[in-house]
Amino acid sequence: MSLLLNTVLLIFLLVTAFAVMRVKVLLAMVMLFGLYSLLVSSLFVVLDAPDVAFTEAAVGTGISTVLMLVTLAAVRHGHSAPIKPGKRVLPLLLSLSMGSLVIFGIQDLPNFGDTQTPSYQQVARHYIEKGAEETGVPNLVTAVLASYRGFDTLGEVTVVLTAGIGVLLLLGRREKVHLKARRNDE
Repeated sequence: MSLLLNTVLLIFLLVTAFAVMRVKVLLAMVMLFGLYSLLVSSLFVVLDAPDVAFTEAAVGTGISTVLMLVTLAAVRHGHSAPIKPGKRVLPLLLSLSMGSLVIFGIQDLPNFGDTQTPSYQQVARHYIEKGAEETGVPNLVTAVLASYRGFDTLGEVTVVLTAGIGVLLLLGRREKVHLKARRNDE
């Protein structure tokens, strides 16, 4: 069942990625990026990484999409510059190169769910056996998120907070621009 779900999500990711490359209207492109990020967060849920999925959903799907929409609304005209046909070769080559490097890099990873990997044999066992004793927190999940992975969690919260402040600043600036335009019209 998990393999089927992963395959379906990966097919949707590929279709969305190709749609982003083919779409020429920036508004549609932004919406497709939001959909792509939502699919990635779903994939993280399937891979048993709910904290990363929540962060991806909040930042990638929510805040980034709002930032891009606000930016499009702020520039209004002149945001659909024509792209010459020859200019698409370099980004395509870069994308293929990066994809090849990622595929080359994941060859050394252990099989998904393999219980003989160091993360299962050493890290997980250490957390279960000594987590409550070392952190003083009775809940193991809280001990891992708040203590062992505290800096990671702090970084995720910082990213979400920074993105939220950016959205608020952009929305506030947009209101000021509209008010200034109304005063000039009157």
